[in-house]
Amino acid sequence: MRDGNRTALQDDAVPDASSQLLSGAVSVAAILLFVGTGSSVLSATINHYFRGGAAVDQTIMIALMLNIALILFGWRRHGHLARRIEIHTAAEARAQQLAARDPLTGFLNRRSLSEEGAALLAQARKRDKSMALMLLDLDHFKTVNDMHGHAVGDALLRTVAVEITQIMPGGALTARLGGDEFACALLFDADHPDTIERIAERLIARMAQAFEADTVRCHISCSLGIARSDRDCSNIEALMRCADIAMYAAKKAGRNRFTWFDHSMERELKARNDLENGLRSAIPRGEIVPYFEQQVDLESGRLEGFEVLARWDHPTRGLILPEVFIPIAEETGLIADLSLSLMRQAFTVARDWDDSLRLAVNISPWQLRDAWLAQKIIKLLTETGFPARRLEIEITESALFENLELAQSIIGNLKNQGTTVALDDFGTGYSSLAHLRALPFDRIKIDKSFVTSMNESPDSAAIVTAIARLGESLNLPVTAEGVEDEALDIRLREIGCARAQGWFYGKPLSVIGARRLLAEKGLLRSRPAETVSAPQDNLTSQRLTG
Repeated sequence: MRDGNRTALQDDAVPDASSQLLSGAVSVAAILLFVGTGSSVLSATINHYFRGGAAVDQTIMIALMLNIALILFGWRRHGHLARRIEIHTAAEARAQQLAARDPLTGFLNRRSLSEEGAALLAQARKRDKSMALMLLDLDHFKTVNDMHGHAVGDALLRTVAVEITQIMPGGALTARLGGDEFACALLFDADHPDTIERIAERLIARMAQAFEADTVRCHISCSLGIARSDRDCSNIEALMRCADIAMYAAKKAGRNRFTWFDHSMERELKARNDLENGLRSAIPRGEIVPYFEQQVDLESGRLEGFEVLARWDHPTRGLILPEVFIPIAEETGLIADLSLSLMRQAFTVARDWDDSLRLAVNISPWQLRDAWLAQKIIKLLTETGFPARRLEIEITESALFENLELAQSIIGNLKNQGTTVALDDFGTGYSSLAHLRALPFDRIKIDKSFVTSMNESPDSAAIVTAIARLGESLNLPVTAEGVEDEALDIRLREIGCARAQGWFYGKPLSVIGARRLLAEKGLLRSRPAETVSAPQDNLTSQRLTG
């Protein structure tokens, strides 16, 4: 019943052809009747007054008056219908505009860009031109929204749209595809791509400047990808896809820049997607396995423990190094499951190692956003039977910037269980001393970028020496990463570093390789039932004395 009423109201609100035809027919008939009746009444009236004829028949007079009323009604009805048609036409035009335009910026929306972009692409072919499609994504826009609210974010988007309009030449298409993503399409001479590059440079330069949005001063930048029709794609959909891939490459390269599409980007993106899909199944299947890098006491040469590293034991590609898949795990949110799986395996393997051996595990900045991280690690320790006092958690300085209070809570809970905590990659952040005061660290780890170059770079040597002295003054032992030759080992012992790790002491070992090394050194509480060879591991130690 409710639907029927709605339909009736809609039909009444919009005049159709039949109602207009009926109104017109009534008006025409009334006019014709008026002409006939009026002429008869006029003739009778003249004859009555001037020639003494009979008076006008009252019935005819009444008919004439009714006829006049009918004409007035029809005219009013016609005017009413005309106004309704005009309102309806304007509403339809408005609806079409809303369907084609982004209501916030007035730019084309995605669907309209596809339609008008296809027409512009056809025009490019007729004029022997090339069409460029720029895809522009604002960097750090989410930060503006989170800090100042969506009203400021919307004001910033409108301001950005004005700037884009001013920079783009006449005849260009401008669109907002959603969120903070914009697109621009324009024609250019295929032999002069520098025309497009100059426009892209102006866009990059303007977006890097401060914006005033709703009385708030905002700082952003943009990543811009460009695709051209004469080389990359033959239709508007492919052109938009290629520009999107180029924009993603610009973001990956550091943002605040533009990049032309290249087919190698597409191959790289496909390889990355393949890795991501494989990673989602690799973690539950246990393909991400622990490898162990030796940590050595520099004074005695004694093996003190291992840092746990991740390797992907891929069924067809073999071992994949962490720098390939860890960034993907962090981007996709898989890093937490990966890390916990890796810890579980490492804790289980190391249960029967000598009590003097420690495991160092690096925690990702993404994991420090989890308020339950400490409880999850403690649960793993309990389930595997690995002593908390033999675990050292490594946290990078960059991981502390986002939420220092949460990091303090997590570290405090872990230390209450007997776990030690090390500040990793020391010297690469901006507030190292503040973090050392704010958090109860047990060790400092010098970033390997300083260690590996300290014999060639006086600056690196000075930094390593200063960190070693700082650790000594704060009673914090220092570990040096990236020791690759004997010269570095000697220099670090002279400086006074307590511990070191790197390939000079042996390459990272698999589970089997680590057990074999420990068995040779008598550092297993009980030997495994059988020994399996692992030729891929470097099982020798150049300095370890046992």
